[in-house]
Amino acid sequence: MANQDTDTGWKLNSETVAGVFKATVQNAPNAPYCKSTDCALTYGQAAGAIQTLADELRPNVQGRPVAIILPNSSAFFIAYFAILFAGGKPALINHGHPEATLTKLLSDLNAAVVISDRNLGGTRTRILQDADLQGMIKPVDLDALVDEGTAQDIAAILYSGGTTGLPKQVPHTNASIVATMELGDWGWRTAEAEIWLPVAPFTHIYGFLMGLTNPIINAGAVVIPERFQPDLIVDMLLEENVTIFGGGPPAIYQGIMASTKFASTKFPNLRICPGGGAPFPLDVHRRWEAATGLKIYEGYGMTEIAPISINTEAYGVKPGSAGKAVPGSVIEIVDLETGDTVLPTGEAGEIRTKGPHMMTGYTGNPEETAIALRHGYVYTGDIGTLDDEGFLTITDRKKNVIFVGGFNVFPREVEELLLTHPAISGACVVAKADERKGELPVAFVTLRSDANPSEIAAFCDENLIAYKRPTAVNILPEMPLTAAGKVDRAKLQNSLKVEG
Repeated sequence: MANQDTDTGWKLNSETVAGVFKATVQNAPNAPYCKSTDCALTYGQAAGAIQTLADELRPNVQGRPVAIILPNSSAFFIAYFAILFAGGKPALINHGHPEATLTKLLSDLNAAVVISDRNLGGTRTRILQDADLQGMIKPVDLDALVDEGTAQDIAAILYSGGTTGLPKQVPHTNASIVATMELGDWGWRTAEAEIWLPVAPFTHIYGFLMGLTNPIINAGAVVIPERFQPDLIVDMLLEENVTIFGGGPPAIYQGIMASTKFASTKFPNLRICPGGGAPFPLDVHRRWEAATGLKIYEGYGMTEIAPISINTEAYGVKPGSAGKAVPGSVIEIVDLETGDTVLPTGEAGEIRTKGPHMMTGYTGNPEETAIALRHGYVYTGDIGTLDDEGFLTITDRKKNVIFVGGFNVFPREVEELLLTHPAISGACVVAKADERKGELPVAFVTLRSDANPSEIAAFCDENLIAYKRPTAVNILPEMPLTAAGKVDRAKLQNSLKVEG
């Protein structure tokens, strides 16, 4: 078991997310807040636009869910805070979902209104784009910009999962989100007037933390890329004087290091590089630090509770691990069969955790809630180990384990090995059904220099026991990514089914 009794050392000045934003507007109204391709706003200007939209929404949304279906944008910020100040419950739905998924999610949500950049059939939609914001700015009346929310009111409805089924609603209270903000800043301690560049969608818990919530703690500015394109990100890191890069999963860092501009560019202002969303191969840590002189401070979290653990300068950094438990939380490793037996230090099992920022359940889904919440813990579905110092290492997702003739193969172990090959820049190992052995590992790789599948297979033969060796190596021009920037394992898995 690992727990972190160390206090964060400070508390935010409000028990609500909207209250934190309002306090920042009062303290730094002229500070830059958000900048996108079509819009740049100070905190005061943003507050004026928020007040305009909140006044419009208030008669219809009080106490009700309001869906936000927008790409990362300044408009997203305005919509989110306007809903809070209007007394609504913001539901953050990924802009990239297909129409059929959006229709089902909106049906289950029963939203009072949808704020989107496009009309959605059958729903009451309030169109909002960055180009609209200038016309909404007015001098903000802070006395009239009243936050009536309480610690127990809903501050965000996030969505969990969805790669194998419809995403599940995860409502978080103001108390939960404020705790998440405090714990995130405990791990990635920020200063006044930081310049943030987030990449992950704001609808994802990591992008929500890096783009929407934590920049407002110290009047940070958020520069929003129009899309994730490695050359564009390299340019923005330099030209916007970015100090905090909310990179996200390892695939994002790998993509940037593959940019044609990366090797010749220096980032004199960059100082904090958080990582999360998926376990980081050691190769990514080594290459990033060698190129930039900066560590990636890897953390771990999920929509149901985030952050869970973080590598920090104050409490230790162990590359390849997800760090130590955040304050006030507990991490345990339990057996895979029942989840009831806490395992000894160093033994792999399912990670379960609890803390002040954990969810209370999935809306309208008691069956999934009963699986995820047991004995007062969130059962993560991830497999990991704890060492003697309390560092958590994530071995794999429980559902990703490959069962080869009675042996367990953890894809991450094989992927780590593949990434030590000098020609390989990215790797993903998935299972293929096999009549005789049950499953077999298959590798997908991207390259930084020439290599062929037979050479890579020979490398695996030299370094892996027989049952862990990929039975096929597929070379891709690039890895397919999910909307959250993670390698899309489900798509690669499905491609094997199509091949037969």
